[in-house]
Order: sequence, then structure tokens, then C-alpha cells
Amino acid sequence: MPGIDKLPLEETLEDSPQTRSLLGVFEEDTAATSSYFSQLFKAMQRIYDAQNELSAATHLTSKLLKDYEKQRFPLGGDDEVMSSTLQQFAKVIDELSSCHAVLSTQLADAMMFPISQFQERDLREIVILKEVFQIASDDHDTAVNRYSRLSKRKENEKVKNEVMEDVYTSRKKQHETIMHYFASLNMLQYKKKIALLEPLLGYMQAQISFFKLGSENLTQQWEEFLTNIGTSVQNVRREMDSDAEATEQTIQDLKTASDPLYMPDPDPNKIPVNRNLTRKAGYLNTRYKTGLVSSTWERQYFFTQGGNLMSQLRGDVAGGLVMDIDNCSVMAVDCDDRRFCFQITAFDGKKAVILQAESRKDCEEWIATINNISKRIYLSENPEEIAARVNQSALEAVTPSPSFQQRHESFRPSAQGRPKTGRSGSQCSAGSESPALSSLSLDSLVAPDTPIQFDIISPVSEEHPSQAKSGAQGRRTNPFGESGGSKSEESEDSILHQLFIVRFLGSMEVKATESADVIYETMRQILAARAIHNIFRMTESHLLVTCECLNIHKHFRLAKQIALHSEMDRNATQKQRELDKAKEKQQEELHKQKQIEKDLEEQSRLIAASTRPGQPAADGQILVLSNSQSEDSDAGEEGQKKGESEA
Repeated sequence: MPGIDKLPLEETLEDSPQTRSLLGVFEEDTAATSSYFSQLFKAMQRIYDAQNELSAATHLTSKLLKDYEKQRFPLGGDDEVMSSTLQQFAKVIDELSSCHAVLSTQLADAMMFPISQFQERDLREIVILKEVFQIASDDHDTAVNRYSRLSKRKENEKVKNEVMEDVYTSRKKQHETIMHYFASLNMLQYKKKIALLEPLLGYMQAQISFFKLGSENLTQQWEEFLTNIGTSVQNVRREMDSDAEATEQTIQDLKTASDPLYMPDPDPNKIPVNRNLTRKAGYLNTRYKTGLVSSTWERQYFFTQGGNLMSQLRGDVAGGLVMDIDNCSVMAVDCDDRRFCFQITAFDGKKAVILQAESRKDCEEWIATINNISKRIYLSENPEEIAARVNQSALEAVTPSPSFQQRHESFRPSAQGRPKTGRSGSQCSAGSESPALSSLSLDSLVAPDTPIQFDIISPVSEEHPSQAKSGAQGRRTNPFGESGGSKSEESEDSILHQLFIVRFLGSMEVKATESADVIYETMRQILAARAIHNIFRMTESHLLVTCECLNIHKHFRLAKQIALHSEMDRNATQKQRELDKAKEKQQEELHKQKQIEKDLEEQSRLIAASTRPGQPAADGQILVLSNSQSEDSDAGEEGQKKGESEA
């Protein structure tokens, strides 16, 4: 006979949708088996009823034949030949009736009893285990949902312990129930073959034993076939017994090995985090927004498939694509209402998904796995080995060296090449800083236990571009909120308007700012923290540099708006300057015209004085000529200036 299909007991604890789908196939097969055996039972019941009816009818016939001689017929009632013949028939039929009675008893024992036991015991057991499994699964889901909604505050420690104990109990109960349910379904594959063959074997043996009374040839014809069927039944029974023992041993081993996994948040010292995975699957809670500020969480089965993150609900045949995680960024995030959350952002930054793991270990493994997939390590021949080497190289790259002086010696400029600063309170040369710096420890430069901010908070109010505009007109704005000095006349006349794309790596608190080595150490610690925590996402912003302002904005459209407003202000200022220059020029022309009129009046008085008696005529003529020449020259200058003014 071909092999028996079985449900894998090793996957009962994970309870994945694939296992549930396979379980659905077995349940569908069980339902079909139950329907078929119900019809077969009815048919065999009719055979048994017919055999009983035949036995009773044969016995009644034999009795009637015996009573024939007692009957008083008006005609031919005294025929003794007929009576003796009928008595002989009655004797034969009576013996045949006895054989039918024996056949009925054999059919009841060998045909009806096995199929009745299969229906009433085995199939009924499957139905009961299915109901118990459904109840245990619902209780486990309820306990897990209650555990997922636990608050992050530590004041509810008693409630937390009760919820964790509830998750442990419900998960253990579900695991044991599903293992017994799977084992019963696997055993059903053997039992249905036995229940199908054993009644037929009993029926045929009963018929042959019945026909042996009259036909030896029939017995010889079916004996070999029935012997083979009987041997097959015995082999199946022996295989079922051995498999039942192995199944029981497997259940015990799985119980022992799975006991630490029943706890939702296991101890990381007992079960370490595996950061070299390139494939992972399990249940996660995903967040959906239901409004502007409200959201809901849904528990789904997530798994990685190549460079894709897939999700699948219970009852679904296949999973659906959540997002492409090639070249994506993933980082742990802090949610107000949930623990162990992490966020996956697509490579283009247009899509982000927030997921919640069941434990800290699970969260770190998901983050490490997605980082490995994002680096396309899964495309290599030995992905886990390459992932281990990459992670080891990252840890070695961010391991601090013993000496702070040696760590930055290669990055420092020489004492002769470093320019001196203008501060009076600190030494300026590199040679004077190096001996003092060699005695400094890391704690003297960077504050210990300082949290690192990996995301930038908007320094300028992006919701009100007009405020940025007005602030730009009045004073120069530093991107981190510090006020600059007043605008000089040179900055107003200069043309500076440039937009840059910048990325924010992180920031942290320091104790001293007099040395450039503080910058080196801060950069090293921020980059080391990003590598250790697998944070590759950087906030992209736009740096706007103009002659009036220096601003950082997260949205490109807003930066362009502010740049446009700045350009419009600059154009308006330039136009106002041109109008002011035109007015000044017009005032100068009016002043020159008034001066010319004064000169003309003065010359007129001189002419009038020269025409008095006693003055020579020649001098008057000369004065008149000079006056006309002066008028002509003044008129020429006035016309020239008027032409320039009109132009």
C-alpha cells in the first residue's frame, strides 16, 4: 500500500497559516470520510437487515413446509409423496435457515461491529478534539491579545505576571491539544483503511463459510484472495501500532523541548538572539490608522520571501505582499501604547509600516533579519555565513580603540598647518591642545549615558511660511534656533540663494566644545550607535541658504515656497532702490534748475545796473553779449539735462 499522509507535529507550536491550511485539508478529508462511511454503514445495515430477514423468512418457510401435512385441503390433501418431499425440502431449508442464522451472527460481529466502532468511536473522537482545539485556540488568542495590550509602566507588575501566566497556560494547552488532534488525524488515515477493509473481509469470510456447506469450489476460489486481504489488514494493524508508539514519544520530546518557548518574553540569556538570519516568519501585530489620531492593531502572520515582506491571515490560502524590503531601513521605535515595536521604511521613503513583536528577542531578530535582507545577502550561496561575517565586521569597525590620542592622530592636522582661532579663553595651536587632550578621557568630552537623537525636530515652524518670511526680513535665522547678528550692508547687496539636500545622522550632548576632537568623538559614537542598533534611516531635509536667512525644512515644497518669497522680497527691494535713485536724480535736476534761475536773476540785475547813465555803451554791449552767451550756454545745459531726464 502507498505511504500515509501525516500532519507534522513539529510545527504545532508555531501554528502557521500553512499548517492551518494543511489541517484544513485533513479536516476536509475527515468530513468526506465520515460522509462516505455513513453511506457505507447504511448499505451494510441493509445487508445485515436483509440477511436477518432472509434467515427469518427461510425459517418461516421451513416451518410452513413442515406444517403442510397438517393442513386439510379439500382436494388432494392425502398426497403422502408430496408431503414427504416437502418434509425433505423443509429439512434442507431448515438447515439452510440455520446457516443463515449463523451468517447473520457472523455479519453482525465481523461486518457491522468494526464499521460501527469506527463511526461511533474514531470519527466522534475527531469531532470532539476539533471542538476542544478550537476552544483552546480562541483562549490562546485572547490571552495573547491581552498580553499585547499591557502597559509599559511597571506599576502593574501583578497584572503583568497574571497575564504572562495566562499566556503560558493557554499556549501549553493549545500545543498539547493540537498535538493530540494531529495525532488522531494521522491515526485516522490508518483506521479508515482498517474500517474499510475489515468489514468487507468479515462479510466475505461469513459468506464463504456459509457457502462452504454447499460448495467447496467457491471456498477454493476465494481462499487465496481472502488470505491476502487478511495479511494486509494485519500488516496495517502492526504499522499502526508502531507509529502510535513513535507518535507518543515525539509528543513527549516536543513537550520537553517546547516548554521554554511557552513564555511570551523568554530570557535572552537562555535563548540568545540570532542576528544572522535571512529568513523569518511569525505572528506580529501591525498598526492601521482609523482616523487622524486613532489607530488599531491587528495580529497577522508575517514571513519573508526573498526580498519581500509578506503577511497572511488565518484561513487564507496564500500570503499577500506588504512591501519590498530591498534597500529598506528598519529601526526600533517607541510607541505610546505598545512595546517591542519597530518600523520598516521603503527605500524611497514613501511607505512605512509599524509592527509589534511578541518579545524583545523576537523584535531584535526581525530587525537583524530585515537588515540582512536589505543588504541583499539572501542572494548569495551561504547567506547565514555571509551575514555572520558582515555583522562581525560591523562590530569590529565600531569597537573603540584603547587610546583616544591614537584614535584621532591620523585625522588631526599638524601643529603648523592648523590655523589659530580668535578666542581668548583657549589655546589656539594644535601642539598646545594635544598634550592636554591625551590626558582626557571619553567621559570628560562626552556626557556618559547620554541618549542619542537619531531624528531631527523641525527647528523652524513649517506650518507658517509667512513667519519664516517675516523673520528672514528682520534678522538672520540659525537652523537650530540661535539668533545671528544684524544684517550688514554687504549682505543686502550680495546675491546668495541656494537650496541643498542634507541628511541628519544624529546629535548628542557634550561637555566641552573648545576642541575639534569633541566633534570627532561625537561623530564616532553616533556612527557606532547607528551600526550597532542597525539604524540606516536618515532624515532627509532641505537646507535653504540666502543672503537673509539659513533654514532647514523637511518638505521640499515648503523650502521652495520660502525661497520664492525670499526672491520676491529681494526683487521688491531692488525695485524700491531703483525708484529711490530715480527720485534722487529728479531732485538733483530740480535743484539745478532752481540754481539756473537764480543765476539768470543775478545776471538780469547786473544788466540792469550796467544800463544806468554814466556807464560806457561798449561795456553794456559787452555785458549784453556775455549775457546772451551765458543764457545760450545755460539753455544748452538745461536742454541737455532735460533730455537726459526724459531718457
